[in-house]
Amino acid sequence: MSWTYATLLALVAVLLALSLSPEADSAAVPSSTGSAKDPQGVLKKIFMKEADASNFFRRRSRRGAKSQDEINAEQKQILAADERKREFHEEKRNEFESYAEEEHDEQDERTRESTEQWREFHYDGMYPPQEYNRQSI
Repeated sequence: MSWTYATLLALVAVLLALSLSPEADSAAVPSSTGSAKDPQGVLKKIFMKEADASNFFRRRSRRGAKSQDEINAEQKQILAADERKREFHEEKRNEFESYAEEEHDEQDERTRESTEQWREFHYDGMYPPQEYNRQSI
């Protein structure tokens, strides 16, 4: 039982240390370094100031207006998804058409073979062959 109390005490100590550390206040880059105050290039696009980060979701509500770039990006994604769906369905349709054609050809071949067998079995020796069991008038 004493090891559970020791583990619990250590866990509480770690949580207390993390909650009191100044780095735990925000998920942004710590502002104690000089280079983080003025990021350049790609870092400027990735990281934003703490005030901007906290207000990001407030500014963009569900009904907030989207920029033209966002609208264009969404349209590109929608068009690409539609193209993929169209290609998929076209491929499936082609596969089914070829399958149906092969099945139809096989059925025709079976019908032709059975008809030939029937004619050979019922051939009466006369030329031209008379139909099976037909009375000639």
